[in-house]
Amino acid sequence: MARAAPRAAIVGVAGPALAPDEERLFRRRPPAGLILFARNLIDQAQVFDLTAEFRRTVGREDAPVLIDQEGGRVARLGAPHWRRPPAASAFAALYARDPAAARRAAFLNARLIADDLVAIGIDVDCAPVLDLPVPGAHDVIGDRAHGDTPRVAASLGRAVARGLLAGGVVPVMKHIPGHGRATADSHHALPVVEASETALLARDAKPFAALAAVIPWAMTAHIVYTAIDADRPATLSPAVIRFIRRRIGFGGVLMTDDLAMRALSGDPARLALAAIAAGCDLVLECPGNIERTEAVLDAVPELSVAAARRLKAARRAASAPRRFDRARAERALDALLR
Repeated sequence: MARAAPRAAIVGVAGPALAPDEERLFRRRPPAGLILFARNLIDQAQVFDLTAEFRRTVGREDAPVLIDQEGGRVARLGAPHWRRPPAASAFAALYARDPAAARRAAFLNARLIADDLVAIGIDVDCAPVLDLPVPGAHDVIGDRAHGDTPRVAASLGRAVARGLLAGGVVPVMKHIPGHGRATADSHHALPVVEASETALLARDAKPFAALAAVIPWAMTAHIVYTAIDADRPATLSPAVIRFIRRRIGFGGVLMTDDLAMRALSGDPARLALAAIAAGCDLVLECPGNIERTEAVLDAVPELSVAAARRLKAARRAASAPRRFDRARAERALDALLR
């Protein structure tokens, strides 16, 4: 019996192993990929088993498995089983003193993250954060940012991307076209940014444009950009998606931020369809609630030919991990950050 084609969604699951109802759903309506959170993580052996079980269930060894392992306060893997990486702000602070050292440190840190991830079957990391905070903005970005100027963010973001790709992990730049001006946390409310298109291109979107040909995936911001579309947040706006594709120049895999965030309101199936209709390649449905997940997977279409082509290109961008002296990398990183 032929396997069902993957749907245009990345989904979460409820616990550390697939539940029977999740397994049945994923066989009937296989998602394109899986995203993991703290509720899914016990230790290395368990996570490796979960990622393998997911891929067996959907029938695709290349099905992407994602995680948010930025460092600092956004790191799903941590003690006692995994190294906890520093926040991006540590590298920005070093950049102010020694740009070359900062780039080297960011690369090594990302390479160590990749080493942790590939060992447990995770091949996509939702990092780096390229948002540029401004004074008075909400601190949801804060120390997650790689700098507050386009030049610094792009330079360190490039180093992070190189480190992840060298270790066999695909990076995801977020939150395109820029979350740094937002005065609200999109986890809890819908931010509105009133900057002009010219201002967005000159500052907020500039790191994304600089790395558009380097980083194969990007995650949208749940933000209304009034100069582009005064009525719909980027995730649901054909106008903003055109801005991302044509003005910023990003041609890779475009994924929504989590549909369950309170910046978006309404039925998850309707939101998912609207995001795909707007031009996103994939929707992200994170909570692991089986009813929501089923509604989204039933609603979204099969992965488009263009999206499948972009996913394949992203996989090719990540190197097969070469021999890596982890202890030496850790010592070098510690020395740079001291």
